[in-house]
Amino acid sequence: MPRLKSAIKRVKTSERNRLRNIAVKSRIKTLLKKVQDLVSKKDTKSAGDAAREAFAALDRAATKRVYHLNNAARKKSRISKWLKTLEPSSSKS
Repeated sequence: MPRLKSAIKRVKTSERNRLRNIAVKSRIKTLLKKVQDLVSKKDTKSAGDAAREAFAALDRAATKRVYHLNNAARKKSRISKWLKTLEPSSSKS
């Protein structure tokens, strides 16, 4: 156990941040699964709404350093790729 006052405070802060990080990551995983499920069901409108919600959560998590910026960008890129599969392909003739 820490004895110094600053070390005690650090333990409390770390625990608080750990619990917050777990909650944020869990919410993001749920949102990603929701988007993926809606994309597989071909529900374009609902998938778009869920994607916007997921983008906002990922941006917030990256800002708070729960996720690294590149990690959040990679997840957003994957969501965008899923949404592209819903769009009708415009082939040039």
